[in-house]
Amino acid sequence: MAREISSPPSYWYSDSEDDERGARIMEAMRSYRSAEMAMRRRTQESMAMGENELLVLRFLTRAAAEQRDVTPIDLARHLGVSTASVTALLDRLERSGHLSRRPHPSDRRKVLVSATTHADGEMRDTLTSMHARMMRATRGMSEGETVAVTEFLRRMRCAVGDACTGTQTCCPVADAGTGGPTPPMAPDAAA
Repeated sequence: MAREISSPPSYWYSDSEDDERGARIMEAMRSYRSAEMAMRRRTQESMAMGENELLVLRFLTRAAAEQRDVTPIDLARHLGVSTASVTALLDRLERSGHLSRRPHPSDRRKVLVSATTHADGEMRDTLTSMHARMMRATRGMSEGETVAVTEFLRRMRCAVGDACTGTQTCCPVADAGTGGPTPPMAPDAAA
């Protein structure tokens, strides 16, 4: 079993209390991310699939819940891969009985892709207990805690995304006085 690290990595050391709190948060996120990656590996192994196969099935499941049609091009865009790569991936998932392809009802040039009931059942069997444990971890949180956590995660997603570069502030933090977002700082004000 991995030992918990009690102090942040040296590149996060600072004399600032704010930075020290931030370092603890970053270390907790790193620990969570490690646990999540291990869970994904276990899921991939139990379903004998790679990450992209699971991403496709998750995408198809959500699209079905929203009653939205999905084409191979939609999947290529979602995964950020070529249509040839998606075709090979769909061939594998179709052979294993996890998805089906059918002609588009109004455009004969298109093909629609959907997960099968076999895929849905296998995903539910594999993920139900883990999802239940995750939901139990959220129970009992107040509305204020929920807002704080989701806003923090939104800002972190923005901070690690392609939108932020250099001194640009793309993820305004909530203003403690109003609860509203603080306007982004001008690049020269950040120094």
